[in-house]
Amino acid sequence: MLRLEDIEGKPAVFVNREGATPIAIVCEHASRFIPTEFDGLGLTDVARESHAAWDPGAFDVAQMLALGLNAPLVASGVSRLVYDCNRPPEALDAMPAKSEQFDVPGNLALTEAQRAARTKNYYVPFFAALTEMMATGIEAIVTVHSFTPIYHGTPRAVELGFLHDSDSRLADAMLKNAPQETTLLTLRNEPYGPEHGVTHTLKVHGVENGVANVMLEIRNDLLESPEQRQEIAHMLLRILRKSLNEIGVSTPQGSTE
Repeated sequence: MLRLEDIEGKPAVFVNREGATPIAIVCEHASRFIPTEFDGLGLTDVARESHAAWDPGAFDVAQMLALGLNAPLVASGVSRLVYDCNRPPEALDAMPAKSEQFDVPGNLALTEAQRAARTKNYYVPFFAALTEMMATGIEAIVTVHSFTPIYHGTPRAVELGFLHDSDSRLADAMLKNAPQETTLLTLRNEPYGPEHGVTHTLKVHGVENGVANVMLEIRNDLLESPEQRQEIAHMLLRILRKSLNEIGVSTPQGSTE
């Protein structure tokens, strides 16, 4: 498996690119890396390390899913505060001026030229890599995210979310099968949903192509150790295999090492 250092600064990174299973694994918020040209976006060390900058644990889980399903994975190696690859260029929060409690000074008053440059350097290559992957005959998309257990001071009870936009086929199957595989509190479109603008990748690469899709949201206190991440990945693999097979996508056994 790749380390975070292996992907730093790369707009799009493939893992298991030749994976034979027609499932695209995606991790838009894999890295907290901020290129030196942005001078840390004016953030404190705490903010740069926090969930505001990335999805802790998501990249490891995404890699385990890709290897376990023998499926290709594409990930972004740049912090979502530089460019959030799960947002279209016209969205203000593609380059947010504030993320939860953290102001992002380096994103204040961006000019159109600066926004266009970031779009060209980070979003366009990621979009192109995922489009290239989709052209290989992908039949399902699984995006992997994590979320903070406390948001704006309020604890979140949900531990695992299966998110979808207008195509709920895969999420429906996973929600049906989850109780046989986990005791985690698992909910539909929580802690976010389409109304929060989080389904960009699912819509553009999934819904618009008639491809089944789901967004996984895992509470990040469940991903703090390698052992926890492996346990979560194994549980998700069991749910995914059963659910994908039920909607007609074959999933051969793979490696999780």
